[in-house]
Amino acid sequence: MPDPLVLAADLETELIERKSRFLTRLHRVSSVEEADALIRAARADHPDARHHCTALVIAPRGEAAEVNRSNDDGEPAGTAGMPMLQSLLHAGLVDTLAIVIRYFGGVLLGAGGLVRAYTAGVEQAVAAASLLRRTELAVAQIEVSMADVGVAENAVRVWAGAHGALVEPTDYSMRGATLTVLVAPEQLEDLAADTSRWSSGRAEAREVARRSADVPLT
Repeated sequence: MPDPLVLAADLETELIERKSRFLTRLHRVSSVEEADALIRAARADHPDARHHCTALVIAPRGEAAEVNRSNDDGEPAGTAGMPMLQSLLHAGLVDTLAIVIRYFGGVLLGAGGLVRAYTAGVEQAVAAASLLRRTELAVAQIEVSMADVGVAENAVRVWAGAHGALVEPTDYSMRGATLTVLVAPEQLEDLAADTSRWSSGRAEAREVARRSADVPLT
């Protein structure tokens, strides 16, 4: 199963369909409460719009189940919220709220036209969005002496840049420093070999945990 995707940033796009104006907002959210607040804000921003249709996907967390929710907000049942939700699911997005704000243009679109318009509004916004991939990374730590910190930090940054890994701030102590790298599990051996090379065997990269992280698409 492919890794899910999340928004790197919120955005808004516009679609005109037979004189009706469809404003699509995509928001990154982590809870139903946060989504509800954004929906209220959209209504306050556009009080004259006829419809504020929504779709929400929140990834499971701990014992909390995945949330899939949609609302037609006065449009004929199944013509707005559900097509929007299906567009988010088809794109592989999680922790995402879609709001489509419709200003009626005086021309009836019919059920089929509404489904196409709301689907197109979300698909257009997703295509314009900057996305990240949510994946499980290994947390590797490298302990070095203070005398080796400069060499270690430079070597780790170079390796991470070449392999798409994430480097966390160095943790200093009285005895030395600990460098933490978030890396794809299959790259652990390569990191260990590189660490042994630049440290002449004085340091090793060891896995201490696994962590979910949002990384750029490659």
